Amino acid sequence: MRSLTDPWTLGGHRIPNRLVLAPLAGIGNWFVRLQARRHGAGLAFSEMVSSFGLKYGDRRTLSEFLRIHPDEHPVAIQLFGHDPEVMGIAAGIAAEHGADLIDINMGCPVRKVCKTGAGASLLDEPDRAVALARAARDGGGLPVTVKLRSGQRPGERTGIELARRLRDEAGVAGVSLHPRHASQQHSGDPDYDLAAELVEALDIPVIVSGGLSSDERAIEAFERTGAEAVMLARGSLGNPWRFERLLGIRDGDPTRAEVIEELRWVIVCAEEHLGTERAGRYLRKFYPWYAETLGLRKKAALPLVTAADTASARAFLDLLSREPATPTAA
Repeated sequence: MRSLTDPWTLGGHRIPNRLVLAPLAGIGNWFVRLQARRHGAGLAFSEMVSSFGLKYGDRRTLSEFLRIHPDEHPVAIQLFGHDPEVMGIAAGIAAEHGADLIDINMGCPVRKVCKTGAGASLLDEPDRAVALARAARDGGGLPVTVKLRSGQRPGERTGIELARRLRDEAGVAGVSLHPRHASQQHSGDPDYDLAAELVEALDIPVIVSGGLSSDERAIEAFERTGAEAVMLARGSLGNPWRFERLLGIRDGDPTRAEVIEELRWVIVCAEEHLGTERAGRYLRKFYPWYAETLGLRKKAALPLVTAADTASARAFLDLLSREPATPTAA
């Protein structure tokens, strides 16, 4: 019987279990990926990295988005773009910086990405999509995977059809499928039956994502689709203990002390990565996730979620840690 704890292989890399951290735009930097790995994720994907940014040597793209921690291998760097030549060059640069796998985003539904000809817009341009994947494979010399949506619009199966071509014509090593059409964004029920159909049709690993907002949904998607692995996204943010629970390493929710200690670790990493001032601004999107895991009511969480800088956040955590410890609500 299949289990989330079973090892598997992707692009020649042995992955120790069936839990994967999704590529999270604007979030999935090295310490977010490392955090997921620390708590049990078998593999983590980077946030989207611009292929054009890499080709033209954008300093921030190179120094921040391609930063890889020694303890997070194997790691997949996700690229986006519309030009095969540029994609090949970018894949080579990512390989030079230590990537183990190259992933191409062909599923992002955000308008500012799609209007450039990247992301989910590639579902309507299968020839270009295949050329991009082939260029990434040849340019980087690494296994290539692709993240897809089921289609652009309701009822479309263009992602399923494209997945077959990507395997046959570009030799991709695996496919991640979010079985919602792009116009749904992140709403509505994913079509796990469609994901199961793709699993049956392909002889390469299929990772399923979308709608995995609880431990139970992750298990359901894994069992219903027969996918090689499940890809956790925003449901793991501020709550990396989900990986541990799904792997049977932990029972129940983290304690208040554990959550406080984890957030302190995140603050230290963000300061090291971005500098103290930028980290203070950057972490404002992180604090609400941890406040939720701490089980704080809106008013009680206010000093944390509105913290002006990292010193203020630490001061709040110091005060909170002196209150009686109780189990948290995940």
